[in-house]
Amino acid sequence: MGNTKVNNYSKKKLKTDKEKEKPSGGEHTIRSKKKPSQNDIKLLIKGLCDENGLVRRSHAETLAQVGKAALPELTKTLLNSKNVIQRRAAAKTLKLVGDPTALPHLIKALTNDSDSVVQFSAAGAIAIFGEAAVNHLILVLESQEHTEMQYGLAAWCIEFIGAKAPNAIKKAAKSKNTNVKSAAISALEEHIRQSQDQGAIELVESAINDTAENVQIEAIKLVGKLHRIESLIPTLILKLKNKSPDIRKASVLSLMQLNINEAINPLKDLLKIEKDKNVRKIIKLAIDKIYN
Repeated sequence: MGNTKVNNYSKKKLKTDKEKEKPSGGEHTIRSKKKPSQNDIKLLIKGLCDENGLVRRSHAETLAQVGKAALPELTKTLLNSKNVIQRRAAAKTLKLVGDPTALPHLIKALTNDSDSVVQFSAAGAIAIFGEAAVNHLILVLESQEHTEMQYGLAAWCIEFIGAKAPNAIKKAAKSKNTNVKSAAISALEEHIRQSQDQGAIELVESAINDTAENVQIEAIKLVGKLHRIESLIPTLILKLKNKSPDIRKASVLSLMQLNINEAINPLKDLLKIEKDKNVRKIIKLAIDKIYN
């Protein structure tokens, strides 16, 4: 019975009521909208725990039409509901609402909720806010209190934002924190591809020799994806002699992606002495691909 009431409300109550009046003097039509009450909003939010996904989606879309007025109840539901389905739906609904004032609450859900799907849904919502989200995400990456998955989701958000906030990403690429720096370097791909920003390219050139291994690896991967930073090809070849198998592997993969003929002999030389089985497999694959 409760769900029927919610469904009826979702379909009817929140549709804009357009009442046409004809004022004297031939004035333009006046339209009025009825604002939903907090009780109406609570009724819609109750429907976010419905077992039927289509019903939940209907309520989410209606709440999105309500907009900012729904934020207090939505954020309270996201952070406090005992129903995990409702928390997941609340995060997705906040994405549809699209109001950046929800960012602190979404960050809290990303870093504190016990359910991985809620964390993923929160990340998906955070990423749409572009530059407004970057500083929030940096704080997550700088913290030492979160899980690897949470760091990974924050890094994914920064990469997704990428070219939508180039100045914020370039600033982050200069961070002293290696988690922030590596995420930002990876996020420069689309911006460099679109603009050939020399300042961004110089950040990659610097990062490829960074003291932190994870920063080096992200820069090496980025060079392989871009196909344009020719000045860094000799550096990639030198990286084949690096002590880290992960750096050697990343370098081999990038050289393979770039199809660099002059890397054939260095790759053959590396194959003679390489002890890591995974790296050996990739070297053989790279040699074969470049040859053909």
